Amino acid sequence: QVQLVESGGGLVQPGGSLRLSCAASGSIFSINTMGWYRQAPGKQRELVATRADTGTTNYADSVKGRFTISRDNAKKTVYLQMNSLKPEDTALYYCYHKQLDGLGRWYVYWGQGTQVTVSS
Repeated sequence: QVQLVESGGGLVQPGGSLRLSCAASGSIFSINTMGWYRQAPGKQRELVATRADTGTTNYADSVKGRFTISRDNAKKTVYLQMNSLKPEDTALYYCYHKQLDGLGRWYVYWGQGTQVTVSS
């Protein structure tokens, strides 16, 4: 089992910045991907950004150039630096962790979510 604890959400004005953090604990396997998804009211959950243990990153087109994902593997923590925030970035942001075990099975874990609200 893997536990994910998110922090850093809040209320920010358009054009502002926030930094989200997600710390993982438990049985962490070496082959894994961590990242962030978000869900706005009335919409489906969507990818924001992910970063694999190899360093490969993946961003939604809507956040490219504004958001940056990073990891501290020693701390088992993933970060999302969000700049130039827009009202449409308002959503519940979920931490995501996927890992591969020795038998070739993938496991996916989710955090509880942290609210990001962009409003003047």
